[in-house]
Amino acid sequence: MNHLKQKAKEILSNNWRNGFTIPTAKLYPFQWNWDSGFVAMGFAQYAVKQAMQELRNLFSGQWQNGMLPHIIFHSETENTYFPNWDFWETSVNAGASQQPKTSGITQPPVHGFVLDFILNLHQDDEEVKAFAKELYPKIINYHRFLYNYRDPKKEGLFFIYHPWESGRDNSPIWDESLNRLVIDEAKLPNYERRDTKVADASERPTKDQYDRYVYLMQLGKRHQYDGEGIAKESPFLIQDCMMNAILIQANKGLVNVAKQVGLDFAEVEAWLQQGAASFQHKFWNEEKQFYLTYDLRGEKQIAHKDIGGYIPLFAGLPNATQANHLTQKLNDIKEKGFYLCPSFDIDSPLFDSKRYWRGPVWPHMNWMLYQGLLQYQQTELAKTVLNDTLALVDQVGFYEYFESQKNKYDQLDHGFGGNHFSWSASTVLNFLEEIVKMSYF
Repeated sequence: MNHLKQKAKEILSNNWRNGFTIPTAKLYPFQWNWDSGFVAMGFAQYAVKQAMQELRNLFSGQWQNGMLPHIIFHSETENTYFPNWDFWETSVNAGASQQPKTSGITQPPVHGFVLDFILNLHQDDEEVKAFAKELYPKIINYHRFLYNYRDPKKEGLFFIYHPWESGRDNSPIWDESLNRLVIDEAKLPNYERRDTKVADASERPTKDQYDRYVYLMQLGKRHQYDGEGIAKESPFLIQDCMMNAILIQANKGLVNVAKQVGLDFAEVEAWLQQGAASFQHKFWNEEKQFYLTYDLRGEKQIAHKDIGGYIPLFAGLPNATQANHLTQKLNDIKEKGFYLCPSFDIDSPLFDSKRYWRGPVWPHMNWMLYQGLLQYQQTELAKTVLNDTLALVDQVGFYEYFESQKNKYDQLDHGFGGNHFSWSASTVLNFLEEIVKMSYF
């Protein structure tokens, strides 16, 4: 697999922009929040100074209230992406970062477990230890923002008000909530999408979905991107199962970091205890034997199953019985001729194996799933997830996401979305190291 390792490093090098990594040229020309987290783990395997610089530059856009935006616009002249910094108008919030400019929403809070990962790889490196002490309070402030501004019922679970925050932009799990929005196109600001000029429109969210995304951006702007006003008005108000599982795992990572470098973690422990207890009650569905996301506005679980329902494995949240139900579902998907793991329920009429988060396979999601399966001693299934990811990249290239149906590859010689994608390169590097560490071959 040396050719994959060399190509992955080449992609990260080519996507490096003097201190941070873009996901891919043209389609995503800025620094993205959770992308940079996964990229930093890839750099940590062979260039830890770049891993640290990646995260420093990401947190350079942190707001005074702790919010870590989903895009950091290090360049104000790049104009190939919508929405750009000027469309967000984050200056409506007095504490928003203005240098660099940012978006006004966040993304999955991966950075606590990312920092733990980097520190574990370089336990004896004094510079890495110092970096951990530097970044730790910034991540704490970010988590504190989520609990203070996005948890109105004080459950230890936070909400999102925009699908982009989830990282799973057009997943069918958002459809019902988005359809509550009454869109008057005449009242929407004029905008021009750039993504469909670079990527196949059949692989991207639809215009109707984009109108809804813009509506919610405008709603956030009206409330100065403040959680209290948004919680009162937004028709789209979701406690995402996956994002809360990631936050819990990130808190566990912060505890590990604090213990290694001698920092206080009492506040994090309190978050962990409350969040883990609320999680089972809010998200597990006994009838479906699956974790479901919760619609705060509709006061009900969202009935659809998606990739996010497996990520609690990564946070060690399911009991043995729940974990067995989840792993059986994964085995069933595998037996039906799919690469693991499709991003949406393959048995749903809404499943679309080509369109963004409605069915394709995503490499970085497979990394979290792999780690979760190992925690539950599901080694063979974890190896399948690893091997499927490497096979897809080896077969068609380092794309953003991939067709999940194996029988489609007779007529397919490429993946979907952006090519030469950074988190795909990073995931490959980490999976190749897993092969060595676990002596799989």
